[in-house]
Amino acid sequence: MENRLICIGGGELKSKETLKIDGYIADLAKQRAGERRAYGLFIPTASHDSMPYFNSFRKTYTSVYDIKADVALTVYGEMSMDKIREKFDKADFLYIGGGDTVFMLEHWKKTGLLTLIREAYERGVLICGLSAGAICWFDHMYTDSDIAGASDKYNVFPGLGWIKGTISPHYNVRSLDFDEKIQYNNIDAFGIEDCAAIEFVNGSLVRSLSCGGKAYHLQGVDGSVIKSEIMPKVEL
Repeated sequence: MENRLICIGGGELKSKETLKIDGYIADLAKQRAGERRAYGLFIPTASHDSMPYFNSFRKTYTSVYDIKADVALTVYGEMSMDKIREKFDKADFLYIGGGDTVFMLEHWKKTGLLTLIREAYERGVLICGLSAGAICWFDHMYTDSDIAGASDKYNVFPGLGWIKGTISPHYNVRSLDFDEKIQYNNIDAFGIEDCAAIEFVNGSLVRSLSCGGKAYHLQGVDGSVIKSEIMPKVEL
C-alpha cells in the first residue's frame, strides 16, 4: 500500500487549466477502484464550502473522467460527521480545494475532519489538492489568512508537518517575495507554479507534473537562492 500526495501549485479548475493533471489523478483513482466506478471526495473547507467550486470539480471529474463526485461539507453544519465518515470510507481520492489555508486547518482540527483525512491517507487513499490543498501538508507554508488578520499580506505559517520543508503555491506570481523569505532564513523550500504539481509517495518526493507550469526546489545559502527544477518531470 502506498501513501500518495499530489500537490498542485494553482490554476483554475473551472476553466480546466489543470485538466491534464486532473487526468493523471483520475487515472490513479481508477486504478485503485478496479472494477468499481471511481469515487472522488471534494473537500472545500478553505473556500468556506463553496458549492460553485464543487460544481467545477464535478464538471471536470464526472463530465470529463466519469468519476463519481461527492463533497464533504462541514463549515455550516449541513452534514453530520457520521454521514461524512461514510463518504470517506467510499473515496478513492480526496481533492482539497484552495482558499484560506489557516482557517481550513483550524476548522479540520476543531471538527475532527483532520482525523478522517489522516486515516484515509494511511489506508492508501490518494490525497491531492490545489493551492491551500497543496501546501497544508508541509512543515511551513507561504500563504495569507483572513482569520490571522493579514488577508492582504503573505507570511510563513505552520502546516501539518506530514512533509518536511516550506512551500509556496502560485510561485510564478509570488517568487520574489518568497525568495526573500528563503534568503533571509537560509531554508530549503518548494515553489510550485500554477499548472504544475509535485508528487510524494510514502513521504518521499518522486516527480513533478506539468501542464504548463514548473516546480522548483529552492535553497537559501548565504543571502542567495539556489533554484533547481524538480526532476524527474512528467509533461502531461
